[in-house]
Amino acid sequence: MSHKSCYTNPGTGGKRPRNDKGNKVTVVLGAQWGDEGKGKVVDLLATESDIICRCQGGNNAGHTVVVDGKEYDFHLLPSGIINSKAVSVIGVYISIPYHQQFATVHPDQSLCSLVCQEDVVFDFHQAVDGLQEVQRQAQDGINIGTTKKGIGPTYSSKASRTGLRICDLLDDFKDFSTRFKNLAQQYQAMFPTLVVDVDGQLNKLKEYAERIRPMVRDGVYFMYDAINGPPKKILVEGANAALLDIDFGTYPFVTSSNCTVGGVCTGLGIPPLNIGDVYGVVKAYTTRVGIGAFPTEQLNEVGELLQTRGHEVGVTTGRKRRCGWLDLVILRYANMINGFTAFALTKLDILDVMDEIKVGVSYKLKGKKIPYFPANMDVLQKVEVEYEKLPGWKSDTSACRKWEDLPGKAQNYIRFVENHVGVPIKWVGVGKARESMIQMF
Repeated sequence: MSHKSCYTNPGTGGKRPRNDKGNKVTVVLGAQWGDEGKGKVVDLLATESDIICRCQGGNNAGHTVVVDGKEYDFHLLPSGIINSKAVSVIGVYISIPYHQQFATVHPDQSLCSLVCQEDVVFDFHQAVDGLQEVQRQAQDGINIGTTKKGIGPTYSSKASRTGLRICDLLDDFKDFSTRFKNLAQQYQAMFPTLVVDVDGQLNKLKEYAERIRPMVRDGVYFMYDAINGPPKKILVEGANAALLDIDFGTYPFVTSSNCTVGGVCTGLGIPPLNIGDVYGVVKAYTTRVGIGAFPTEQLNEVGELLQTRGHEVGVTTGRKRRCGWLDLVILRYANMINGFTAFALTKLDILDVMDEIKVGVSYKLKGKKIPYFPANMDVLQKVEVEYEKLPGWKSDTSACRKWEDLPGKAQNYIRFVENHVGVPIKWVGVGKARESMIQMF
């Protein structure tokens, strides 16, 4: 390309044309409160991907994948790591517990990359996470319900510019040790009961640094080369979900990172122009772990049935998930933020035994319909959900592999969701295994 074709004369008032070339990144995000089955969708797409990235969060997330009858639970690594030919990347807005032994995860270390800008979760971050929950309970009589994996305190260290990153760990260890001690002392000043084995942790960190050194890359340059080099299929897996986003979720009962599409750009250092398809993953009903507003929650036999049939237990925490009807208000809200190309609707088979299925379509406040999703959690607690009732199909869908195999009433349920949210459904999940995902188009 010539110099003249790249730039216009400033005096003419023309604009420099945007470069829309390069590989597009395919993104998979949760559209509810997490646990929608993102890992299954990532696993499906990963079979044809060259690079698979996690862009935010930490080991507070849990993704389950079933391949060839074997179940895998992932907390930090991309679910697509099962694809032995793809490079797995942990992005810059990930908090890494130093005791995670990445070097032993993959037999070929060249296929597993850490980004040097990542923050490190220390043992005292995890201890502080628990102490803060105790403090909240004592002061307010309620806690957030964190996973106590240290993610919140680590992101707090990042935001206050006192955190330590992978690049710091791999540089001058003497300087790193001084900053580590200072950070530990800051937390001990805030929490006098906090005990930190400084020397013990530093010895482990020094060993950890050498173990991961061959795997560390500069994230910006790595992703730039991947996007602007030869044709590649790049897949990005988001952790948590839209309603847990630190800015747009049901604050304060959220995670500490951006789980929406903007987190892909900030977490991997890639331009918005290179975001391609964005797939939202939606459970056929709604679940939530921990406390916080949940308008369609069913504290009755329906909720118990969904919890039991869906085996709704958190992969990371082991806590039972709260269950309720599908809420289209939160799906429309999540779509406003993320601009989904299509949905993957998972766990449709859990509804197989229902005589009647309700779907939340709008909210009322003080008897009047409100055209928005409330940002204030006290307000959200008070909304009344308006439901549409659909007939159940009362037949087993777990063996269905094509659209035509699904009962007519199940097809109607799927079309109802599509029409009310305005997003097409590309996949329908009717079981745990990879082959249980019906592709619609």
